[in-house]
Amino acid sequence: MDKIVSLAKRRGFVFQSSEIYGGLNGCWDYGPLGVELLNNLKQAWWRSMTLRDDIEGIDASILMHPRVWEASGHVANFTDPMVDCKQCKARYRTDVLIDDLSVKKKKEILRGLYKEDFEGQQSDEKILMEFSKRIVGDEIIAKVIRELIVCPNCGNKGTFTEARQFNLMFKTFVGPVEDTNNVVYLRPETAQGIFVNFLNVLNASRQKLPFGIAQIGKAFRNEINTKNFLFRTREFEQMEMQYFVKPGSEDTWFEYWREERLQWFLNLGMKRDMLQWHKHEKLAHYAKNAYDIEFRFPFGWGEVEGIHSRTDYDLSRHEEYSGKSMKYFDEQSKEKFTPYVIETSIGASRSFMAFLCASYDEEMVEGEMRTVLHLHPTLAPMKAAVLPLVNREGMDDIARQLTKDLQKSFRVFYDDSGAIGRRYRRQDEIGTPYSFTVDSQTLQDRTVTVRERDSMKQERLSIDAVKNYLSEHLRHETGG
Repeated sequence: MDKIVSLAKRRGFVFQSSEIYGGLNGCWDYGPLGVELLNNLKQAWWRSMTLRDDIEGIDASILMHPRVWEASGHVANFTDPMVDCKQCKARYRTDVLIDDLSVKKKKEILRGLYKEDFEGQQSDEKILMEFSKRIVGDEIIAKVIRELIVCPNCGNKGTFTEARQFNLMFKTFVGPVEDTNNVVYLRPETAQGIFVNFLNVLNASRQKLPFGIAQIGKAFRNEINTKNFLFRTREFEQMEMQYFVKPGSEDTWFEYWREERLQWFLNLGMKRDMLQWHKHEKLAHYAKNAYDIEFRFPFGWGEVEGIHSRTDYDLSRHEEYSGKSMKYFDEQSKEKFTPYVIETSIGASRSFMAFLCASYDEEMVEGEMRTVLHLHPTLAPMKAAVLPLVNREGMDDIARQLTKDLQKSFRVFYDDSGAIGRRYRRQDEIGTPYSFTVDSQTLQDRTVTVRERDSMKQERLSIDAVKNYLSEHLRHETGG
């Protein structure tokens, strides 16, 4: 993880927000290469969702009427139980304290609480299952934290306060007067902007069920413990789609979207063994079924996307709080009903980090360590590099002209600094799929050397054929 974070800063993928002032914890800036990768990722998701007949796109505002968040339950329920260490004043989410315990520590806790033998033949997996089954409920969790867990910061035991609820929404004010009548919230999710626009999109697009509404946008959560680089941050971007279906058909569509969303990651080069399904045993109050797609990060498995069967909870709540009917009239059956919803919700920042981790590789090549990002060409920030072997005899002029021609269609990097081998390594490190080198033979027969990133194979190609070569190879790789 340290190597990936270092590369991200050194090569201009991700910077700490406000770094010259010491940084702002939980906030990150995307650099020149990072914003290209992030935009490519968002475009890949957007195309997969909207280049079809049954999904429409919107872009709802970040600030919404405060009643939206009352209806959704965020004002009353969007809280995390927090504890403070009375010794060092560090603050923690209770679920994070529990989740971060080692298997060994969980064994000790189970043995201490239940006086049973949790040593011997029991596997780590069995211990984890026993722990999650037994350590549930506010009272038992409070006892474990209060009596059996040491503070990760200062190492003291028995110094935690009682848990208190902490609302994760950022609050601000609309207008010149800062009072309770002018409170609004920075949205903690993008889904509610879709739900409150359900009727607008339905009427404007003339869609019929089943159909979906997709959105990409910023969300904000006042996380107390931000950690693991981009994994848990206070400002992040979501890519969400809500698919509205007739009650009774939700199970079929739930399985359909589970399959679709997993395949999206695989189509972009993610290996299957880096992904797993996590079924929610404890469901949210609005949910009928829920699965997460988890990625194997260097620090362990973590959620990158959730697929949830949300029933009719959201539309029903907004109907109740707004007084406006959110029902759908089915012309075939001549009945009115509130649609059920299948949600797919993916974090742009988390998936950015997942693809960065999945593509990172180190390998020994001719006695030197090569760092390479095996990014899918769809995601790669730069699609190609153009490299003059030397800056003389007109090679640089030819290379610059080739760069200008290619930049009309692709993101292309021109590099004439250093030995050619070093330049190849720099392109490998940022994930550029192809490099075109202008050399002395180019002056004779107008051919260039094409080098492929992953195999490092090279071949000669007419300079006039470079654009078509790049178009065809990128189209082939992306399935276009």
